[in-house]
Amino acid sequence: MTLWFFAVIFAVIIVFLYMVLEAHRNTVIQKNLALPGLPDAFEGFTLYFISDVHRRRISEKMLAHIKAPDVVIIGGDLTEKGVPFGRVEQNLVKLKRWGVPVLFVWGNHDRQVNDVFALHHLLQEQEIIVLENRSFSFERNQAVLNVIGVDDATTERDDLPLALSSAKPGFRILVSHNPIIVDKITPEHQIPLVLSGHTHGGQIRLFGWGLREAGGLKAKPFGTLVISAGYGTTHLHLRLGAKADTWLITLKKDQGLREGNQTI
Repeated sequence: MTLWFFAVIFAVIIVFLYMVLEAHRNTVIQKNLALPGLPDAFEGFTLYFISDVHRRRISEKMLAHIKAPDVVIIGGDLTEKGVPFGRVEQNLVKLKRWGVPVLFVWGNHDRQVNDVFALHHLLQEQEIIVLENRSFSFERNQAVLNVIGVDDATTERDDLPLALSSAKPGFRILVSHNPIIVDKITPEHQIPLVLSGHTHGGQIRLFGWGLREAGGLKAKPFGTLVISAGYGTTHLHLRLGAKADTWLITLKKDQGLREGNQTI
């Protein structure tokens, strides 16, 4: 009886330590996505997507292994209530390391900090481009790629028609913290790619089951939905079956290219 008791205690400790490790991984999911209608000028365009940082300090070692992307996109929940703004600023400085545009969409936890105006000021001070129901455009050889960001859909601040109205004629990518935005997207919107987070991949999944949707690539009627499992955690700082991740996505016109994960 005593032997079984200690065996169970030992197993619980091992699982707990594994869940702590999973919550602090620095995994970069590398994907080459073939998207219909991508202009030739944006073949090979790369974006680094990080969502749900919450309380974590972004690993400089992880970022150092990433070749400079064309844009960095923060998919919401950059912070949460109780996180020192000094830590948020340090994370932003790290994400600016490549000297490329850094775009940001609001998450529900960003809206819950003690001083939202101070957070907004910090983003402006760090020259972060806030996509609050608006778009940001890249132009190459007379071709346009729009990154369209909606405000937090969790708190019903999203306004997809307003965000779309600011886009220039050209290719479209949509960023929304909460993937629920896909319920409002139709093929007529011509948005072949949506980037989102929020679910943490369920954060703790048992035998593949979790309280929230798993992360990964999802095929939708309009195109492809990316759900990041997130870089940080909320409430319980543990993970199981839903590893922390960030994404390095390369836009392609053709299939059959290499993809993989990189754990730093």
